Amino acid sequence: MTEIAIPRPTQGDVVQLILDDHRFFEALLRDLRDVTADREAARAALSAVLIAHGEAEEEKVYPQLRRKDAIGEHEAEHGEEEHAEGNQALLHLLECKGTDTQKFDDAVEDLATALNHHIGEEEQTILNPARTEVGEQVRQDLGSAWAARRSELLDQDCGSIAYVEKVVARAEKEGKLPDDER
Repeated sequence: MTEIAIPRPTQGDVVQLILDDHRFFEALLRDLRDVTADREAARAALSAVLIAHGEAEEEKVYPQLRRKDAIGEHEAEHGEEEHAEGNQALLHLLECKGTDTQKFDDAVEDLATALNHHIGEEEQTILNPARTEVGEQVRQDLGSAWAARRSELLDQDCGSIAYVEKVVARAEKEGKLPDDER
């Protein structure tokens, strides 16, 4: 397995940093669908960056955007619920023993569906208001805080199956997953 380098920005406009990760997710999903790609490396990279990205958003970005009235409680909660659903789909992908099975392909598509839905909604209902309702300096400060937390999580091996299991269990306990998924 060849390791895929995960970008580690340290600063920037939080909106652009999040968008950059979204495009990285999409590239990794393409690799996961490509039987000639190193699917194991793509799975490991996606797991790490997806968990770090979402956890950092929930801890550093969503609360600040709510305080600035850029987003409401509903948007933040909905974003967290969609993170939980994506993380659960990610866990199913990580539980696949190999990368050359129909179960793996199905798990990739389930994750892609959840992730693509979330990316579209987040870009429209959270990032657009952040662009227009939050000043440039606040977006820069948020970008630095988000990037630092994301890097901390990456350093903690947040993409491991054990870590993802804990994140999904916490979401279940907090009621962030639909009842039919529990």
